[in-house]
This record gives sequence, structure tokens and C-alpha cells, in this order.
Amino acid sequence: MTSTLQIGESFVGDGVNAAHINTVLGHREGPAGTAWATALASPSQGHVPFVAVLRPSLPVKPMTLFVTKAAPAGDEHGLLIWGPAQAGVAAGVADAVADGVIPREAADTHALVAAVWVNPAADDADTVYRNNREATRTALANGAAGLPKLDAVLEARHAPTNPFYTPSTASA
Repeated sequence: MTSTLQIGESFVGDGVNAAHINTVLGHREGPAGTAWATALASPSQGHVPFVAVLRPSLPVKPMTLFVTKAAPAGDEHGLLIWGPAQAGVAAGVADAVADGVIPREAADTHALVAAVWVNPAADDADTVYRNNREATRTALANGAAGLPKLDAVLEARHAPTNPFYTPSTASA
């Protein structure tokens, strides 16, 4: 894992409280570290990356930069991002370390960027937390395993679908 850049993805749940996580994990002295520092130093309107914490002044390890995919649509949405979604991401990272998906020795040498989607219509803090925790853990496991496998990608190319769109007819 020392020199490998791991990219992971996971979508957990359904409806407005679903979680979609993308992760980039790698050594701090490589491209992941550069991306981490650049993103932290380059906030944009509505997108202010921050370090994910398990509690105030207790950041998760490896140091994880939480990057929102959707700007807060209002106070309630912002609270769901900074509260349960952040807690879920931090706990999911800690789960990945505890499970050995991320080796313990990488906790102080690696950097993690988590791009996080919280639907502006989300309405259940506990479900947002659970889905983000599981999506983070799963995205990291997928990155470590090199998923998806290319055969699965090629097999699915004629019938793409996602929670927001399914083509009425697939083309070959």
C-alpha cells in the first residue's frame, strides 16, 4: 500500500438519505498528499473542505479531508453535512483501519480525501450517519481491492443505471 493510490466508490441507502462517497487514499508524499493539501488550501464558495473528526480535536487517522459534493442548501442541510455525514465518514475510516482495510502503519503516513454527497432534501440524521459510515468503509474496501473489476464494467455498459436515471432503451 505504500506507493499505491487507491480510489474507491460506494453508494449506500436509498431515497434522500442515501450516501455516495468517493475516496482517494495514498501516501502523504505522493499525489494523494498533494491533492489533500491543495483542496484544503483552495476552498470555493459553498465548498469548504475540512478535516473529519471523531470528536472535537480528535481527527480520524489517516487524516481525512471531507469535501462536499453539494454546497449547503440551508442551515438544516449544512448541519446534516457537518454533523451526521462527517461523523459517519470519520467512523467509517476508523472502521476500515480496525478491519485492516487500511493498515495501521498507514495511519500516520497516508492522506485520505473523501468526496461526500448529502442530498439537500435529506431528513433523517441517524440514517445519514449510518449510510455515510457504511459507504465510507465500503469505498475504502473497494479501493483496496481494486474494484470494480473490468469485466463487471464491460458487462454493465449496455444497461447503465443509477438512482437518478435509467435509459428507456440501452444501445449496444
